[in-house]
Amino acid sequence: MFIPCDRGGGSATPDFKGFTLLMPAVSVGNVGQLAIDLVISTLDMTKVGYFYTDCLAPMVGNNPYATAEENSTELSINAEVYSLPSKKLVVLQIRSPFIKNKYRPFCETLLSWVKSSKCARVVLLSSSHAYQRDDEQLLGTPLRYLLTPDLEKAVGGRIQELNWKEMEKVAAYPGISDTDKILHIPGGGITKLLFTESCSKGIQMAVLLKFCSEGDNIPDAFVLVNYLNEWLQLIKSEVSTSNSSTDLSSQWKIPSSWRLLFGNGLPPALF
Repeated sequence: MFIPCDRGGGSATPDFKGFTLLMPAVSVGNVGQLAIDLVISTLDMTKVGYFYTDCLAPMVGNNPYATAEENSTELSINAEVYSLPSKKLVVLQIRSPFIKNKYRPFCETLLSWVKSSKCARVVLLSSSHAYQRDDEQLLGTPLRYLLTPDLEKAVGGRIQELNWKEMEKVAAYPGISDTDKILHIPGGGITKLLFTESCSKGIQMAVLLKFCSEGDNIPDAFVLVNYLNEWLQLIKSEVSTSNSSTDLSSQWKIPSSWRLLFGNGLPPALF
């Protein structure tokens, strides 16, 4: 359930009609969440509300996008909504893991909100275990996409122009039968469920994902957000070359909270 912020001027619900909803899947390496951090920080998006749900582990912390002492003490919780009306963009950032057996209730609540808020489409940033790729998925780029049938009609031509690679279906019974193919996204969290539910409910959704492994996933986040930017053009390249992905990496603003991704350094007193 969406709860708007009350910043002293009342708590009217923002109008998201025609907006693109950008959100992460809580998946391997937290790559989608890190990519969302880069979008919110770079575009200086305004927090407009909270997504209240009992499907996520509760948490609270300081403002992850603090730029000065004045706003560093603002509190953040597990699911918050940010908006940028000039780009018709609304972002849902998720900061904690899902509670066991709560995937489906969360997906139902989220898609109900998408419909009631009249968002035009949803873009889900996700990741999948690199070590569980099949032979075909080992070839070429580690990036993949999925489009629901309704979004395929709207943007399929544009995606083909980008020459992206669609997520392959894999054999349901490897080594026994190669004819039965299924969508398999190991380590993808809610990705598969949210995508299939969107297909059945007629919601326009795109999934952008990267094959990766757990570790320092900051480089993966930059690759994924550059992949997103190829399509949505959230930021423009300041340098005109053939390799725009590399150029853009330095233009994303790293949030202050990333200084603590791996904790503090070892205290000198330890030695």
